[in-house]
Amino acid sequence: MKLPKEITNGFLIFLGIGIYFLLMNVLGLADLFYLRTLNVFFIFYGVNRTMQMNLHEGETNFVSNAVSAMATSVVGVSLSVFGLLVYSYARGGDAYVRSLSETFMFGGNPSVPTYCICLLFEGIASSVIVTLMMMLYWNNKYAAD
Repeated sequence: MKLPKEITNGFLIFLGIGIYFLLMNVLGLADLFYLRTLNVFFIFYGVNRTMQMNLHEGETNFVSNAVSAMATSVVGVSLSVFGLLVYSYARGGDAYVRSLSETFMFGGNPSVPTYCICLLFEGIASSVIVTLMMMLYWNNKYAAD
């Protein structure tokens, strides 16, 4: 059974983000905010790959490609947030999240679920932005009419 390209590329996004953050943690760079924002490049990669695959298959409908690109990025972000949830509890739960939130945008002492839900919303917002940017980039390849 072959998985849909949206799930496969979403899983690649998850792997890229997961390995990137684990590597940052090992190198002691996890507290640098600007390095955390570079994970958007993994979303760009997965969405671009899905759109290239759609073109290769002859799919040129703008709306179906936008839905496919959005599904890819949401799968990747959702898996990444779930991975963070599991990793946070493995590293100490709320105490680990408090150490993350000191150098991030959160105020107060968020719990693990609160932190993950906020990151999920942020990730979905970045998914929409990446999808729109990639649709603009690939615009001349799709039939809008």
